[in-house]
Amino acid sequence: MATLTSELNAVNTMLGYISEAPVNSIADTTALPPSAALAKGILDEVSREVQQEGWHFNTAKDYTLEVNASDEIVLPDNVLQVDAVDNRYDVVQRGTKLFNRKDYTTTFTVDEIKVDITFLIDFTELPEQARRYITLKASRMFANRLVGSREIEALIYRDEIMSKAAMQEA
Repeated sequence: MATLTSELNAVNTMLGYISEAPVNSIADTTALPPSAALAKGILDEVSREVQQEGWHFNTAKDYTLEVNASDEIVLPDNVLQVDAVDNRYDVVQRGTKLFNRKDYTTTFTVDEIKVDITFLIDFTELPEQARRYITLKASRMFANRLVGSREIEALIYRDEIMSKAAMQEA
């Protein structure tokens, strides 16, 4: 059985592209060499950026959000984007709550609202195709920031494009 890409594997892949030594753990980012800490930060940044586009693995259509006792809709912590399905509602995310732009309030007079919602999923919960694409895109950005080599960037970019196509196909 194939081993899925972990965050540690991804960070070590990123380090490998610039000929840096791999690390044994990324659990404590304060104890990491600066390049490994930067790699982990870029990996997180790219994961959020890619997932914000909304993919089959992190979006839910016609998702029900319920109004709480304060007549507000509190969103889960990992929401990246939300849009009402029903045209009667013009809502946006404001902090951790759903905001009614029509009435300019966070209170609602209904029991629930159906939305299309995009979630930020932990790297280890992503499909392997997404992990691979995120790893390669993060590797390219990381190498560009640290080394600035067009040759390395071109090498990674070719693989990145192929992995994005694989993710889209999946």
